Amino acid sequence: MTEGVTIRPTVAEGPLAGKRLLAVFAHPDDESLACGGLLARCAAEGARVTLLCATRGEAGERVPGCSDDVGLGTVRRGELHEAAERLGIHEVILLDHPDGELPGENFAIFRQEMVVAIRHVRPDVVVTFGPDGLYWHPDHIYVHYRVTEAVAQLAPDQPSLYYVVFPADLMQNVLQLAQAEAPAAGDLTLWDLDPESFGAYAPAPTLVVDVAPYVGQRLDALRAHRSQVGAKSPFSWLKADTAAPLLGREYFVLSEAGAAGGSFLEEMGAPVRVPR
Repeated sequence: MTEGVTIRPTVAEGPLAGKRLLAVFAHPDDESLACGGLLARCAAEGARVTLLCATRGEAGERVPGCSDDVGLGTVRRGELHEAAERLGIHEVILLDHPDGELPGENFAIFRQEMVVAIRHVRPDVVVTFGPDGLYWHPDHIYVHYRVTEAVAQLAPDQPSLYYVVFPADLMQNVLQLAQAEAPAAGDLTLWDLDPESFGAYAPAPTLVVDVAPYVGQRLDALRAHRSQVGAKSPFSWLKADTAAPLLGREYFVLSEAGAAGGSFLEEMGAPVRVPR
C-alpha cells in the first residue's frame, strides 16, 4: 500500500556521514511533534534520514479557516513533504493505510511492509512510538507493536530500535508557555486533547539527546502542517529561544527488540534516566 517515495539529493558531510536513520510514524505531523529535533540534527550532521508515514492523515480535522476545496489526505501529504524538507529529511515513504483504522489492518501484512522498508533503507537506527503512543492514540500504538515485531524478525542483523517518549508534564508546560507568550490568542489547545495524556504512563527514557539548536527547525516543521496547526495551537506562538528549555531535549527508550547499544544515537545523547 505504498503511495509514493520521495528522495531529495543530499551531500553526506559531517560526523554522522554514512549513518542511516529510519523514523516510522502513523500520520503527517507525528514526525515533527515526536522528534523533529532529532531528525533535523541527524540530517544536519550528515546521516541519511528516511521518514515512513503509514497514512495520509485523511481522518483528521481541519483547523478553522483551512480550505476544504481539496481532500484532507491530499493536503496533508503536501504538508508532510514540506515539513520533511524543513527538517532536512532525505527520503519520505508514504503508505496509504486508512487513517484512524490501523488496528483493523492485517497484522502480518503491515509488519511485512515494515520489514521491507527496513531492508530497503538499511538503517543503523529505527525510531518509532513507545508503547504509550505519545498520548495513547490507537494508530500510534499499533505502529509501535508492528515496528517492534518487524525489527525483532530481522535478528540477528536487526538495527537498533528506539522509542520516542515525552516527560509527563512536557505538553502541559508547552501549553502554559505559549499561553503566556500570546495572551491575546485566547485559549490554546493541543488538538482538543488533554495535555496530561501526553507522556502519561510512558516508560522512563534511557537516552536524552540535546537538540536545542534545532528547536526552530522543529517548530517550522510543525507549522508546515497548516491544516492541523492553526491559531489555537501553542506551536503557532512558541519562539525557538524561549521554547528551547522545554523542547531542546528529546527522550528515547532503547528497545530490547533491536541491536544492543552502541548505536550512533548513544554517542549523540546522554544515557541518563529522567525523573518522572
